[in-house]
Amino acid sequence: MNVHDSERLSGLLEEAGFVRAPEGTGEGEADIVVFNTCAVRENADNRLYGNLGRLAPMKARRPGMQIAVGGCLAQKDRDTIVKKAPWVDVVFGTHNIGSLPVLLERARVQEEAQVEIAESLEAFPSTLPTRRESAYAAWVSISVGCNNTCTFCIVPALRGKEKDRRPGDILAEVETLVAEGVTEITLLGQNVNAYGSDIGDREAFSKLLRACGKVEGLERVRFTSPHPRDFTDDVISAMAETENVMPQLHMPLQSGSDTVLKAMRRSYRQERYLGIIEKVRAAMPDAAISTDIIVGFPGETEEDFEQTLHVVREARFAQAFTFQYSKRPGTPAAEMDGQVPKAVVQERYERLVALQEEISWAENKKQVGRTLEVLVAEGEGRKDDATRRLSGRAADNRLVHFARPVEPVRPGDVVTVDITYAAPHHLLAEGPARGVRRTRAGDAWERRNASGEKKPAGVMLGLPTVGAPPSLPAAPAAGCGCD
Repeated sequence: MNVHDSERLSGLLEEAGFVRAPEGTGEGEADIVVFNTCAVRENADNRLYGNLGRLAPMKARRPGMQIAVGGCLAQKDRDTIVKKAPWVDVVFGTHNIGSLPVLLERARVQEEAQVEIAESLEAFPSTLPTRRESAYAAWVSISVGCNNTCTFCIVPALRGKEKDRRPGDILAEVETLVAEGVTEITLLGQNVNAYGSDIGDREAFSKLLRACGKVEGLERVRFTSPHPRDFTDDVISAMAETENVMPQLHMPLQSGSDTVLKAMRRSYRQERYLGIIEKVRAAMPDAAISTDIIVGFPGETEEDFEQTLHVVREARFAQAFTFQYSKRPGTPAAEMDGQVPKAVVQERYERLVALQEEISWAENKKQVGRTLEVLVAEGEGRKDDATRRLSGRAADNRLVHFARPVEPVRPGDVVTVDITYAAPHHLLAEGPARGVRRTRAGDAWERRNASGEKKPAGVMLGLPTVGAPPSLPAAPAAGCGCD
């Protein structure tokens, strides 16, 4: 959600006449630096104020430079930000990101900080201009906000109650993106499969998946993140029966202990969760399932933690994003008795990571010998230049590194490869590609690259939390599975 909001901010500022500072420009040389923040974990707070402190002397040396802070942390801290960092020019919240250009101009004219935090959504973000980072893959918001009350999560207080977009508006955006060359979309929502609760249709999400299946030229559909409470059989059927919905599922677990799940106010239990996994695997045997897990929630005992390990062994996740519990002021969990000592949390966390690494590697080894279609990506493989390889995502979202084909290949094209090696977090295809399919998405990437649009895209954005591109290779910035 934060990454997509950053695309909106870039689009807004580009429309207002700004361009991104050229690559290699130092932060202190930019006219505007925008921080789009998260508030789910304490580390985000620390990184923001550390980054702001580093920019203070740079701004003092550069009259006219402006610094803006938006997003969840801005919604939470409000006036505190300018009290701690009085050199900040603009503070805006999650509900009024469209106000940024006006607030920057007002701060410049009045020569004083502008703090504007709306208490409810002013306009659905998709009505705002967008400067998308990818020519071939795109986020599409279907809802904002969340109606859940998880005791560890501050997101509902900062993002508000769930508000759904009209299905026709979503499909119109999807069709527009496909016409521009996009072949992969990821449907976004704080609780994506609760879509329809705001419009009174419990099967709205499965209907939306099936409707996406009818969009000609749309090859891959993904979504994140669902909630087990709302994950119904009609969604599983829609996934299995809709050709372009990928066999991939990110399903937050948080804990395998019924006692802890109850304390978290997660409205499902271990049996229900494993039952969903079993149904998904029955309908889509090759599906790759990932999850979020929190270790050290208040009151968690060794027995509770063993139940989490049990679910991990049973579910055999392809990947798990694991988090040590982070106390967030303003959440019920922060005031609970039984806060687990840091040393205990660390030891449990290391055991969980070791187990999941073992399972991830074993599950990836099952891919060796298979022939996979890989959507070529940009920037996925950090060592691609040194190894003379390219990288991309298989249908199930596994990361694949492959030898460069003889014929030219562009991001957005599709390469068919044979998997020869597996590591815990990636697959390798060392032999020659079986085939290369040049796509409209590759054409779109080439047009953008040739026109010089690839680099100057909005403004320089400082992100105190690391987000993931549309294919979701990076860990979510939160431990709640809903931000």
